[in-house]
Amino acid sequence: MTQLTGTPIIDERVDDSAVWLARRAGVPPVWARYTDLVVERGIGSWVETIDGERYLDYTCGIGVTNTGHAHPRVAAAIAEQAGKIIHAQQNILYHKPGLELHERLPRTFPGLPVGEAGLFLSNSGAEAIEASVKLAKYATRRPAIIAFRGGFHGRTHGAMALTSSGVKYRGHFEPLLGGIHFAPYPYVLRNPTGRSEDEAVAFSLAGIEDLFATVVYPDDVAAFLVEPILGEGGYVVPPDSFLPALRELADRHGILLIADEVQSGMGRTGRMWATEWTDARPDIVVMAKGIASGMPLSGIMASRELLDRLGPGAHGGTYGGNAVACAAAVATLDVIESEDLLANATRQGERLLAGIRAVTDGRQTVAEVRGRGLMIGIEFAEGADLAPRPDLAKALLHEAFERKLLLLTCGTYGQVVRVIPPLVTTDEEVDTAARVVGESLAAIGA
Repeated sequence: MTQLTGTPIIDERVDDSAVWLARRAGVPPVWARYTDLVVERGIGSWVETIDGERYLDYTCGIGVTNTGHAHPRVAAAIAEQAGKIIHAQQNILYHKPGLELHERLPRTFPGLPVGEAGLFLSNSGAEAIEASVKLAKYATRRPAIIAFRGGFHGRTHGAMALTSSGVKYRGHFEPLLGGIHFAPYPYVLRNPTGRSEDEAVAFSLAGIEDLFATVVYPDDVAAFLVEPILGEGGYVVPPDSFLPALRELADRHGILLIADEVQSGMGRTGRMWATEWTDARPDIVVMAKGIASGMPLSGIMASRELLDRLGPGAHGGTYGGNAVACAAAVATLDVIESEDLLANATRQGERLLAGIRAVTDGRQTVAEVRGRGLMIGIEFAEGADLAPRPDLAKALLHEAFERKLLLLTCGTYGQVVRVIPPLVTTDEEVDTAARVVGESLAAIGA
């Protein structure tokens, strides 16, 4: 066995977590960790460690493995394409899975006839966000962007300037990109003017009008950048009237509407895109995560008229749209369609939401259980002022982990537990997860 200088020799035939975890010193602490599991394989909603322990994975790789772990059709497409050509850089070559993806995915663009939308591919959600902002500025020749409090749009320098879901994503990195302004997101539970949907939407729109009156002219704003459902910001589902009102405001001032569907898209909410729950058509859709079932791929969609304003060389990337990732994305679309995963996400989401609400009913520290499709949040707070309880969210994760269920937190204070099953999840798995949440709540006395 070849040994690199300074690298300890570990027999790779040894399947023991403790032995493999001895290597973790090389992993930088910037990767905040939820578990120390050393995984061997995954299938569907489950992961298995090298010690043979099985866990119900309702983290979904942070909303990535929508078709489940190692779906046979996706895995086969990856293997077949890798045996032909892997990279096939887009400036130099066309490849069949890329051409098919550029044809099929834009057909899903909400509100546009087939053939009128286009697609640009990159690697990560943050890259796609940057591409969307560049397109908006380039097309409108306007300098400013309005984003929303609680939004998360990535960790690259431009994307984190657009992010306000938590200070850890932008603190100590300033000065950041200028020309970015923030309006309130309609967070009904925590709306300062009242806890009705109408009051929350009115407060958000008033915040935008206040920006127009105090810091930025509307004709200097290139785009509104909004998550149809907040992701890292707490799995907050806005009132259905919000996006149509934002669309109307954008149209009034010639502002583009960018929908960040990185976490909420690709069927996560029971519709292909979360904006489809309303009639507010975006100008640009940003996608990543579930697009290729775990392969690094992202993109933006827009009308061809808008997207084609970027001339040759105005944007690009070396790895975006590589052949293997595109093959995985095409297979992902096949699976979503042939297995009717949008309907399953809707049905299982309703079942899971009802199950979690049943086991949280009457618990004083559970302020709200909310969600749409398989994008569900449990918010912990206490008292009339809704003081966040991140300690309880963290404790729930620990107890669920002890019962072989993997969950994540989110929210500005880490006070929300998010439940993100794959779209292939089953009745039995959903019922198991709800039961474990109930047992875990009992264990922590929440």
